[in-house]
Amino acid sequence: MRPDDRLLSIDELARYLAVPPKTLYAWRTHGEGPPGFRVGRHVRYRWSDVQAWIQQRIEAGSSPRRVV
Repeated sequence: MRPDDRLLSIDELARYLAVPPKTLYAWRTHGEGPPGFRVGRHVRYRWSDVQAWIQQRIEAGSSPRRVV
């Protein structure tokens, strides 16, 4: 298994992002956060998807904001 193929649980991802697990559940409900999927009753996140989501957040935060 490649490191990018690793699957993270809600608790593992919450620890990594330093957010409560409830935050990840709320993000899923609102269509925010890294993409996750169900394996039976459990939600899993692919490490490569988490990395891509973080990179998008970094790029979005560093781009100039439009003032209207």
